[in-house]
Amino acid sequence: MPDRVVPTPESPLAGAAVPAAPASTSQIAIAWRRLRRDRFAIIGLLIVALAIVSAILAPYLAPHDPYRVSSSTRLLPPGTPDHVLGTDDIGRDILSRLLYGGRISLWVAFFPVLISGSIGLILGLTSGYYGGWVDQVMMRVLDIVLAFPSILLAIGIAAALGPGMRNVIMAIVVVSIPIFARLVRGLVLSIREREYVEAARCLGAGNVRIALLHVLPNILPPVIVYATLETGRVVIFAAGLSFLGLGVQPPTADWGTMLSAGRQVLAVAPHVATVPGILIFIVTLGFNLFGDGLRDALDPRLRNT
Repeated sequence: MPDRVVPTPESPLAGAAVPAAPASTSQIAIAWRRLRRDRFAIIGLLIVALAIVSAILAPYLAPHDPYRVSSSTRLLPPGTPDHVLGTDDIGRDILSRLLYGGRISLWVAFFPVLISGSIGLILGLTSGYYGGWVDQVMMRVLDIVLAFPSILLAIGIAAALGPGMRNVIMAIVVVSIPIFARLVRGLVLSIREREYVEAARCLGAGNVRIALLHVLPNILPPVIVYATLETGRVVIFAAGLSFLGLGVQPPTADWGTMLSAGRQVLAVAPHVATVPGILIFIVTLGFNLFGDGLRDALDPRLRNT
């Protein structure tokens, strides 16, 4: 067996560079790299980002006062000079109202998802991890809420509390909490008996520490994906409640109230209802495309691709 060659200062091997170990890439970077490969997900992200930025910058982007009424500019069609998307039945600029309405509609979409997702995360994590009578009591209460169709329950809550943005948010939160809690509970049940959780128990870690440091990080990606998809659904949900007169009240600019107002002049000026309807469709599609791409990017089965 030949002796091992030991490089010396005079040896040609001494100048050879030893390849460095590849730097560890964070899971966020890996997910972002996979997300960038999905064209539809990037399109969805751009749609959502454009809607958010337009809503934030509405005071600077709106060409007119969204509440200014003018009898001389009633029902102008799209493409009219100085009114790109036309005007409504009392002469208000539709583009300006869409921009300002995005502030209300997107807020009513994001805020309930944030609240219901947080509460559902706590309930589902507690129920799934501890099990027993805690799980039974929580799930039976949530099953009662799930027994009612979501839209009918939200309409009933909003009608009982009265119209208004705050009551719409509350109604959406109530009907969304059980869905988040059920999702989280199912994820926790599949994780709480994993080897790394058992190892943490053997090392003496408490239940709270295990739940927060070992279980929670592994269930967050699916919850984030579902929250993204749920936000698109809530955009339609909130617009539907406003359309029925249970949400934001006129003259406040809101996509749902714009649809309701356009219904009255649909035969003579279909653009008054069509334009906000198309915008709701595009924004919802953007959330769905981005959520689908995010789901694929965060899928652990694709982690090595």
